[in-house]
Amino acid sequence: MTESLVEILLRPLADAFMQVGVLVALLVAPFGWARLRWGHRLDDALVRHRQLGPLVAALLTVPPGCGGAIIVMAVYARGAVSYGAAIAALVATMGDASWVLLAADPVLTLQLKVLLIVVGALSGYVVDALGIAPRRRVDLLPAAGRSPAPSPPVRVAAMRLPAPARLHDLGVLPALLWLSLGTGATISVPVTFQLLRPDTLYLALGVAGTAVAAVAFIRGGCQLADDDDETAHPTSMTQVLRHGGREIAFVTVWVAAAYVAWSLITHLTGFDGSQMPLFGVVGVVVGALVGLIPGCAVQIVFVGLFLAGGMPLPTLVANMVSQDGDALLPLLALEHRSALLATVLTTVPALLVGSAMLILT
Repeated sequence: MTESLVEILLRPLADAFMQVGVLVALLVAPFGWARLRWGHRLDDALVRHRQLGPLVAALLTVPPGCGGAIIVMAVYARGAVSYGAAIAALVATMGDASWVLLAADPVLTLQLKVLLIVVGALSGYVVDALGIAPRRRVDLLPAAGRSPAPSPPVRVAAMRLPAPARLHDLGVLPALLWLSLGTGATISVPVTFQLLRPDTLYLALGVAGTAVAAVAFIRGGCQLADDDDETAHPTSMTQVLRHGGREIAFVTVWVAAAYVAWSLITHLTGFDGSQMPLFGVVGVVVGALVGLIPGCAVQIVFVGLFLAGGMPLPTLVANMVSQDGDALLPLLALEHRSALLATVLTTVPALLVGSAMLILT
């Protein structure tokens, strides 16, 4: 009975933190620092190279997470780039689900990222060529009172070194989460590279880390509430660590939910996933339709199911092309017409690419 409890419940909880949460943390920190130092230059690249908008927008989504796509949505809302550039970013972004896949399979993640950039850029250029451009709020301003889209302001933060992180500003819970992540890394990394076997200490640290992440997740309102322009342009390392902690907690909890759910299904019913409507053409359609759901939570669960063997690659690809991550949420607030149409437009390449992969594989 005890052995069954460990395998069904505790090991999936531990794996979520040790195999995903810890590795995500090792990626969040350097990417967050890079965004802190050079994030303002991404804005400038879009405005300076407007004719290359879809390609540049797609390339801005290379860093994991939603920061690059959020930048594009903000720049689009003020009229500095075309609607095709916004579509390119939404198609190309992998959202926070990219952290999960990157931690588990970096090579596959890189391959999918290249595919998404190509599909995203092409989709953006097609949208612009067809003249698809919903009227934005800036387009509805009276002609006499309209002013040209302003250039991005020069950020003072770009002229000085980033402010260092201060423990008392970070907060107790984020500090405890990062301490758990650092401790877990001393065991998780050797286990990941098969230098150690997962033992009782691995389970204890993993379950404890998932518990801390769950508390942080709940205290954060069970969502990434600060996925906005501040996320794309942090002003201090404390801000980077605080948001990064919430991002890690968010990912860890949803991955843990997916792992535990899949573990219960397989152990209690013997169901191995081959009976699910996630295979073949139906699977591609399901993956694309699930991508219509805003936010990253469901998409993270989808990646977790893929890594657990619950779905084939074409279904995952259809979902990744269709899903818009958290970047759609600020666009809904800024330009709801553009956001609603974007959810439909991103589904089209999702079905085409997913079906093509189904044929090729």
